[in-house]
Amino acid sequence: MNKIWLIIGAISGFLSVAMGAFGAHGLKNLLVKNALIAQLDKNYYIDIFNTGVKYQMFHTIAIVVVAYLTEQYAGKGYHWAGICFLAGILIFSGSLYVLCITGVRSIGAITPIGGICFLLGWIVIAYKTF
Repeated sequence: MNKIWLIIGAISGFLSVAMGAFGAHGLKNLLVKNALIAQLDKNYYIDIFNTGVKYQMFHTIAIVVVAYLTEQYAGKGYHWAGICFLAGILIFSGSLYVLCITGVRSIGAITPIGGICFLLGWIVIAYKTF
């Protein structure tokens, strides 16, 4: 199980860096081309996108920690934290990316679900450690 979490963490880390680079170099041009977003504050969308990248990277590191914990403490159930962190990345960061790239604001309604997944992941680590 730990090998799977390490691979997932590596892939997520790679994607986090790639999304950060896209946010720094390509997103502004995309926002200008998108007429809907061009009428709004581009910096607002760039900040939202960067929030997604930041939370993805933080929780990618958490997934790598889960890989370590599942190796050191097999059978303790730390993999549930990894599932929560992965779900949080997909829902929280993913929804922010989609919101910024498409301008579809309604997708932001699911973002808090991803935040709850992050919180649950940290709770699982604390609970399984006791």
